[in-house]
Amino acid sequence: MESLRLQKKYPEVTQDEMFDLITRFNAINTDTPGRVDKSAVLQVLQSSGESYDQVRETLKHVSVDASGKVELEDWVELNAKLKTQSKASVLPTRAGKVTVQGSNANVSHTINEDERKEFTNHINGVIENDPDIGSRFPIPTDTMQLFDECRDGLILCKLINDSVPDTIDTRVLNIPTARKPLNAFKITENNNIVITSAKGIGCSVVNIGSSDISDSKEHLILGLIWQIIRRGLLAQVDIKIHPELYRLCEEGETIDDLLRLTPDQILLRWFNYHLKAAGWKRRVNNFSRDVSDGENYTILLNQLKPDECSRAPLQTRDVRQRAEQVLQNAAAIGCRKYLTPSSLVSGNPRLNLAFVANLFNTWPGLAPLDEQEAKDYGAVEDFDAEGEREARVFMLWLNSLGVEPGVFNLFENIKDGLIILQAFDKILPGSVVWRRVSKPRGGPAPTMMDSEEQEDIGVTPNQSTLSRFKQVENTNYAVELGKQNGMRLVGIQGADIVDGSRTLVLGLVWQLMRLVTQSGVLWIS
Repeated sequence: MESLRLQKKYPEVTQDEMFDLITRFNAINTDTPGRVDKSAVLQVLQSSGESYDQVRETLKHVSVDASGKVELEDWVELNAKLKTQSKASVLPTRAGKVTVQGSNANVSHTINEDERKEFTNHINGVIENDPDIGSRFPIPTDTMQLFDECRDGLILCKLINDSVPDTIDTRVLNIPTARKPLNAFKITENNNIVITSAKGIGCSVVNIGSSDISDSKEHLILGLIWQIIRRGLLAQVDIKIHPELYRLCEEGETIDDLLRLTPDQILLRWFNYHLKAAGWKRRVNNFSRDVSDGENYTILLNQLKPDECSRAPLQTRDVRQRAEQVLQNAAAIGCRKYLTPSSLVSGNPRLNLAFVANLFNTWPGLAPLDEQEAKDYGAVEDFDAEGEREARVFMLWLNSLGVEPGVFNLFENIKDGLIILQAFDKILPGSVVWRRVSKPRGGPAPTMMDSEEQEDIGVTPNQSTLSRFKQVENTNYAVELGKQNGMRLVGIQGADIVDGSRTLVLGLVWQLMRLVTQSGVLWIS
């Protein structure tokens, strides 16, 4: 009877095909008879010759219920769609970007193919020998399987611990077994740990929740993966870890000037330091246009390891061929990672930043400071110095709110008041009257900031372009808002924030954090 009903509903499927589909469905191993996991369906159809990505994308158009389990009728509908649709119409690709369906038929998102492949390679390196999820290795780099593997949160938790060790106590994670797979509740628990931990290490998770991960929303998961990987790569770009970074101080600069730079700006300074040492006239100001022809990379690699990396790529006219030669040089010193010839030529800022950061972490190429040089430069401010611990916590908290641009030096980055005002608006929506706020010329309102322009060059700005007068106006407004909302700000003026008064700035941000609970707002991204 069931086959007859389905035959009428899907006339494009013949009677013999219908019997075959029912037989194949009943043969799928499952703990819930009549209902099968999507992953099992994908595996069965892929083994029968169907494209993983095609099945995955088609499954989005099948009316699966809220449980996410595929029933017999869903199975027949899926196979009927696969039979009738054009394979060329699935996952259209243009200029290295794949278009995937969003939350409904009218919404779509683009996924950068090179980023997906390289981040998958990175994750494979993380999970290869993991006792809990090592069986998932290797995740294919030529399909969208990465996003399905991330849906239970375990891979993302392992990635967070790889970038910032001991962030998550793995004993709290729900681990599936062969006999007992994770249910929806356990998956949600894992994904909540992912979101909380990502916030804790300074990732912006404003637009992503645990359900987005369990639903395998590609663009959100890829963005989160990049933030976690970036956090780990840039963690070593720290003058406390590499005192020899003192050598990057330019004429007339002090250590304080160098400490004001963001990690990606320090990488640019490091890049240019070696270009100058090599006698090369060009300089890099971004991780996109300035490196896309491969010439600056050729000089950098040759300067770091002259015996292994030659300047031969400079003689190659074809840019793509030169890019491959540059990466062959990088492979010779164990640094061919994150970057592909196509992403190098296209100037992908994320992958170029990751490549340079990995190169710095492997071969910094800076001579250690001797005793006299250390005295000349002065001692680095100790981690336990007054307010340093609090400042780091506050930076992570502000970044978790999704403020733009990100905060890397608390006392420098909040001088113009825009970060503080964004924080007010996120904690108390609508509390900031943005027409009263002075913004950089030509810049959008802070609440609507789009990082696309910053991503275009891959460098995070760290200093405001506003005049001191405008900065004081903004910070005075921030102090006024604080008083209106019950914050005790006696003796604090806008000028104190602009001047970077450590004690007063820490007091202001601390009370802003307390405002989250005092106002009864449960801040959930």
